[in-house]
Amino acid sequence: MAEFRGDQAAGLRRLFGREQLRVVSFAAGCEGVGKSVAVANLATALARQGKEVLILDENTGADNQAALFGVPARYDLVHVVNREKPLEEVLLAAGAGVRLLPAARAVKKLSRFSLAQKQALVEGLAEMEHPADVILVDTAVDHPLGFSPLGLAAQETVIVLSATGSAITEAYALIKKMSTGYARRDFRILVNKVKAAADAEAIFDNIAQVASQRLHVSLDYSGCIPLDDALRQSSRLAQPVVTAFPDSPAARSLRGLAADMLHWPQSGREGGGLEQFVQQLLHLSQRITPSPIHAG
Repeated sequence: MAEFRGDQAAGLRRLFGREQLRVVSFAAGCEGVGKSVAVANLATALARQGKEVLILDENTGADNQAALFGVPARYDLVHVVNREKPLEEVLLAAGAGVRLLPAARAVKKLSRFSLAQKQALVEGLAEMEHPADVILVDTAVDHPLGFSPLGLAAQETVIVLSATGSAITEAYALIKKMSTGYARRDFRILVNKVKAAADAEAIFDNIAQVASQRLHVSLDYSGCIPLDDALRQSSRLAQPVVTAFPDSPAARSLRGLAADMLHWPQSGREGGGLEQFVQQLLHLSQRITPSPIHAG
């Protein structure tokens, strides 16, 4: 195992050279808060600001990223792990500067990958012809663990919630689960579907105070996305609101959030870049359960 880790680390250093890569995960405590729509729009806004963006998508069903962008998804990252398909056949072009990697099946089986499958994951990611500047992880709400290993491995975790009592309660429960189970101490909060910025700030102040007192975690306010019918209309068109309705309040807010994201200070977590992300992901997979089985 130690020899594999050493070879793997050397290979990652050789294959991935972008130390300034930013990896941000987006999580939610429940369905219906608009997390995936926010990720799709932030990716598009970042791309329009000149960044190469990769979305790692853990979701299935009607709200996955492929459906939001209106592109067909035939394969999953698990096909790369099992050496059935090269990465370029799995990656989807979701728009100018935005690529999408469906990963729902792979993530659910991650803890059971064999050493050979983990090596295939590393080598498969190395096949990426155009490295990303930003990776956005759209985590699944229904992961067997209750949270995502991809989300834990990311440099930043953004908890998306809406202005409802149930969404706020479930967001707090998710923060508690991640902080007590894996000692995660820093989170960002994005409040969606609010009528006024003051409402979002009040929601953040309340949850941040409770989380600090009871969980001893630090929450940072990332901003808010207004309740805007343009978001619903753009979803029907399978287009991001920032391109379909660029002058809408939601589009203006999302462009501002994307610009701010590029200037977030790095968290206190060690490392940076794709190498650190993959190493942390594989480390977490070993902590979850060590029993390897076929991931087909």
